[in-house]
Amino acid sequence: MAQTLFEQLTTMTVAVCDTGDFNSIKKLTPRDATTNPSLITAAAQLPEYAEVVDGALRWAEAQAGGAVDRVLGLALDRLSVEFGLRILAIVPGRVSTEVDARLSFDTARTIEKGRYLIGLYEAAGATRDRVLIKIASTWEGIRAAEVLEKEGIHCNLTLLFGMHQAIACAEAGVTLISPFVGRILDWHKKAEGRDSYPADEDPGVVSVTKIYNYYKNHGYKTEVMGASFRNLGEILELAGCDLLTIAPNFLADLQAQTGTVVRKLDPAAARAMSIPGVVIDEAAFRAAHEADRMANDKLAEGIAGFSKAITALEKLLAERHGAMAGRARAGHAARELWQAFDLDGDGFITREEWRGTDPVFAALDADGDGKITPAELAAGIGAAFVLGG
Repeated sequence: MAQTLFEQLTTMTVAVCDTGDFNSIKKLTPRDATTNPSLITAAAQLPEYAEVVDGALRWAEAQAGGAVDRVLGLALDRLSVEFGLRILAIVPGRVSTEVDARLSFDTARTIEKGRYLIGLYEAAGATRDRVLIKIASTWEGIRAAEVLEKEGIHCNLTLLFGMHQAIACAEAGVTLISPFVGRILDWHKKAEGRDSYPADEDPGVVSVTKIYNYYKNHGYKTEVMGASFRNLGEILELAGCDLLTIAPNFLADLQAQTGTVVRKLDPAAARAMSIPGVVIDEAAFRAAHEADRMANDKLAEGIAGFSKAITALEKLLAERHGAMAGRARAGHAARELWQAFDLDGDGFITREEWRGTDPVFAALDADGDGKITPAELAAGIGAAFVLGG
């Protein structure tokens, strides 16, 4: 029987699942997994994870000691770790957990947050060798990672787009970097007015290939994990990279398709190349970053996007916290709402029957099929009251 693309790829590259959905991870059997605030926000809205969210909030309430203003911040960190712990129960390798992107330019607070997150993992019985603290590849973030690595706290430097970032990370001794292949492609397509590139000319693929070859040529131990893919061609062109973090849909495609996977990145071939070394101190880093418009744009955009995702997750937690406080009322309110809106008595509330606002309907319609079931209403009633007033 012919081997699948996935089976062949994983003989030369470690597959990492890029999701916060435990069920996807169970099906796809990657070695490692990584999350970010957007993925956790999406997963936290699924009904099957409601208890994970509620558990994080209950823990945060107990830790806050009555200080309501501290509950959301504590719950945010706890939820990230709770998802990470459940992922570690599925994958044999490591999980990456992200530091709040709003701390990306604050070295001291990033160090503090990294230590705190590892402390939560260790208190729950996880060992630090199975956790990567995910930090944006700013100069400040790289300096924080350097300190954490010396303490045995391993780091994954994310939002990496330029060679200057990659070299600075390697010199700092970080465990792993995540260059964003697809986002580099996005920028070049827009800047150059192109719809596509041949896979071997894809700017993101070219960038990661250069970083990989530089690392192996100069003997750096930092692992390269290509991330943020837009198509299977990008993934296959990086076969042989240390790791590739791949979204569930692409992992499923790789598992479903057969063909021949050719190794494109090879450490022995890279060591045989003649690649001059580059010194990156702070001045050189900032000058290179300013000169690299793509890296400058995409790093700023990525930090802004992850920051917005964290804000959205905080809002979700606030809504859920409000629902928990009024849970006794919610069951009764749900029954009353059902009687008021299920006009034809068919067991569903359709968009036409709904007389509330569209955002509330969308929040309750968990599976997006245009109908609210009794279970969906019961699960989401607290959040709906906060959204709808």
